[in-house]
Amino acid sequence: MSESFSPPYLGTKPRHIAIIMDGNGRWAEAQGQPRVIGHRAGVKSVREVVRICREQNVEALTLFAFSSENWSRPAREVQLLMRLFMTVLRREIKLLKQSNVRLRIVGDISAFDDKLQQRIRDAERMTAECDGLMLNVAANYGGRWDIANAAQQMCKLVQQGELSIDQVNEQTMHRFLSLASQPEVDLLIRTGGEQRISNFLLWQCAYAELFFSDVLWPDFADTAMAEALECFASRQRRFGLTGDQVANPS
Repeated sequence: MSESFSPPYLGTKPRHIAIIMDGNGRWAEAQGQPRVIGHRAGVKSVREVVRICREQNVEALTLFAFSSENWSRPAREVQLLMRLFMTVLRREIKLLKQSNVRLRIVGDISAFDDKLQQRIRDAERMTAECDGLMLNVAANYGGRWDIANAAQQMCKLVQQGELSIDQVNEQTMHRFLSLASQPEVDLLIRTGGEQRISNFLLWQCAYAELFFSDVLWPDFADTAMAEALECFASRQRRFGLTGDQVANPS
């Protein structure tokens, strides 16, 4: 139980970037196309952002692909999204492996059908030895679910006598969260013009810098990403300290 949080990161480049990929449906509707066309077009932006993160030596990239609330969308759209997820996993996994990118799907995948669950396991296994960029894809994920799931695991250990009540704290909770082994999020980007975090990585983004872009996800590429990284580099991250303390550490 000795694992603790990573120390505050003050570098000018983020170690961990998280992105809410918003605007796919609106992008398609603006062109008179079905919403799923926008989701397909957004795959290109995923490739571009992965490439940029690799070039910038970012350690981890987490993409919000499908939230636990997205099941409430029209059944036809959900069905097509599941098919697209299957297709992308099959088509992209070889490229990820060649690029030394490790893939991990985070979220409650038990809600997916058996075929998709197997595809997820196969994709993760194929890239398990890669030690470059860690690519996390959040699917059927919610920040509240993540915290509640961690709390449930701790409760089980308390019941079994393997964890005392005094050990139920932030450090212990952190160990049971989806991204426990990775740096906390430094930069959270949301595309599409909305300015909210939509139940995404609530714990992990406690001290993240937030960047909201008006660019719809299928159009998000080099220029928009560069703007986000430049904005991050310009900010002073204080983690509860004063600006003077950060600028002049003792």
